[in-house]
Amino acid sequence: MNIYDYSVTAKDGSDVSLKDYEGKVLLVVNTATGCGFTPQYEDLERIYANFREQGFEVLDFPCNQFGNQAPGTDEEITEFCTLKFGTDFPQFKKIDVNGDTADPLFAQLATEKPFEGFGKGLKNKALETFAAANNKEFGDKAYIMWNFTKFLIDREGALVARFEPTVSMDEVEAAIKELL
Repeated sequence: MNIYDYSVTAKDGSDVSLKDYEGKVLLVVNTATGCGFTPQYEDLERIYANFREQGFEVLDFPCNQFGNQAPGTDEEITEFCTLKFGTDFPQFKKIDVNGDTADPLFAQLATEKPFEGFGKGLKNKALETFAAANNKEFGDKAYIMWNFTKFLIDREGALVARFEPTVSMDEVEAAIKELL
């Protein structure tokens, strides 16, 4: 797959070709404003600020499919992220990442790099159980297991890595640095 073959929807409803990001390292993330992982916005913004000038972009896609943790409008979500975390990276229209209405980009990314688990430890096992119950209705179209799943794309538009929300943001940052 090449990410540049896809278009996404801006908050205003217009189409955005991902070809506009050609030549940049991208971190594509499904997010939520009321999740236990929401503080990752702070790390995402810090990483974005540190590497933006080197050709790095965070592409933020809010999603409300995990425990109703992103219930607001696109404008409310943007206001929350800007005021609470100072986010400056591109945020797109709220999407679905699972089921028949899943955004094609996320379906493709997750098919290419499928879920391999949240990792070890009691919290991670508990999240895996909760996510499996939450996503049961999507069956084989449960592409993403939880909020803040991240996909790292290289400068040529190829998918390099998938990071579950439980992966340390230091590990994510190290992988980004390697591509830059």
